[in-house]
Amino acid sequence: MEYRKEHDTMGEVMVPADRLWGAQTQRSLENFRIGTERMPGEIIRAFACLKMACAQVNGSLGKLDSARAKAIEQACGEILDAGQQSDPGNGGTGQDGGDAAGITAAEFPLVVWQTGSGTQTNMNVNEVVARRASQLLADAQAGGQTATQTGGQAAPVHPNDHVNMSQSSNDTFPTAMHVAAKLSIEEKLLPALDGLIAELQRLEAENAGVIKTGRTHLQDAVPITFAQEISGWRASIQEVRAMIVASEEALSKLAIGGTAVGTGLNAPEGFGEAVAARLSELCGTQFASDPNKFHALSSKDAAVFAHGALKALAADLMKIANDVRWLASGPRCGLGEIRIPENEPGSSIMPGKVNPTQCEAVTMVAVQVMGNDAAIGFAASQGNFELNVFMPVIAYNFLQSARLLADVMESFRANCLAGLKPNREKMAENLEKSLMLVTALNPYIGYENAAKIAKYAHSKGVTLREAASDLGLLTPEQFDEYVRPEKMV
Repeated sequence: MEYRKEHDTMGEVMVPADRLWGAQTQRSLENFRIGTERMPGEIIRAFACLKMACAQVNGSLGKLDSARAKAIEQACGEILDAGQQSDPGNGGTGQDGGDAAGITAAEFPLVVWQTGSGTQTNMNVNEVVARRASQLLADAQAGGQTATQTGGQAAPVHPNDHVNMSQSSNDTFPTAMHVAAKLSIEEKLLPALDGLIAELQRLEAENAGVIKTGRTHLQDAVPITFAQEISGWRASIQEVRAMIVASEEALSKLAIGGTAVGTGLNAPEGFGEAVAARLSELCGTQFASDPNKFHALSSKDAAVFAHGALKALAADLMKIANDVRWLASGPRCGLGEIRIPENEPGSSIMPGKVNPTQCEAVTMVAVQVMGNDAAIGFAASQGNFELNVFMPVIAYNFLQSARLLADVMESFRANCLAGLKPNREKMAENLEKSLMLVTALNPYIGYENAAKIAKYAHSKGVTLREAASDLGLLTPEQFDEYVRPEKMV
């Protein structure tokens, strides 16, 4: 492999010649050989949008010359284009860097386990954008176009002086976190939620007249329609959707403009507000400058609050998936009240066995999200003075949760709920055997006499109707008049 010399304030570093990154990225690669978790592609995309917005605002304020601003903007556009093809946060690899290929996802190789401020990822983006923007300026000059020049050559774009102008890692990384989190919710999570809600609404409408036994404490309870049971699932998802949407307000507030400690040193007045406005246009969703940058840099409460809503979604999905696999248990020795799609063989030794694998995937994702929530909460509690230094792990866990939840909801919808069917015969059989139908007799013979009927029927192995007659509490005709399951729902 060929190398080139790059330098930073600490000296020279050898960097692979075919890569666009510089000395600080290379130092991070060499100093943090920890794990396989790479900075999520959503963060890189958010940084590209942010650097583009900052260049545009710096250019409009006269702080950055138009040629460099345009070149930075073009380089950031290449990152966004590359992000459509490959996600480094999921192990994606792009083509080699360079003039022909432009910027690919492979230019962002840094691990999550780095400096807690995310400085090295900020510099990774700064270095890649700076080198690529310099190439673009040189190409423009070679093509006879106007370029900023020094001694007849296109002036380079510096990662700190130009790409990072009016910024600090301490305000760019939390800004990128919020942008990535909000976009992951709006672009991935909410569409998957809406698809799941629509599927549940369809099932609810189709099963309005199907009566079955209800269950509490895993024990038989009074009757319920299958549609009513499904409505509980549907309402829980709708409720948590509203919670997630409500959490977006806090994520909309951005730290940009606070620079190093929240004072805004080296940023022009109104910079944060102007960048937030540009980001709103670029991303197609609303952002605003956080009115208190000291809070924005040091507190991660917005991520905690929003991820709490994701944990609530995980809890509801866990409940729904468990209900489905309990109801589908069997097919002969379980409840067997519903049938779910048979997608793949369930055992390497038991022929013909089929398992509720989609439900299991949902519950595993729910466990992961709950673990992520604990990590995010702990990380957010560790802010010291003017900065929180656990931001990469917060970002990684949040985005993983959003991604997993969106994916598993769509998988569960398409591969399980879409083919779910009630086993009406089994539901009717279980309903007829349920001792809790006796509850309908309370107004007529009282709780204690109704309990006598239920206990007698259970101990003797007879029906409630037979027990009521044997005990002399009701005639068969009276029992039939009072116990009407369709009237109990």
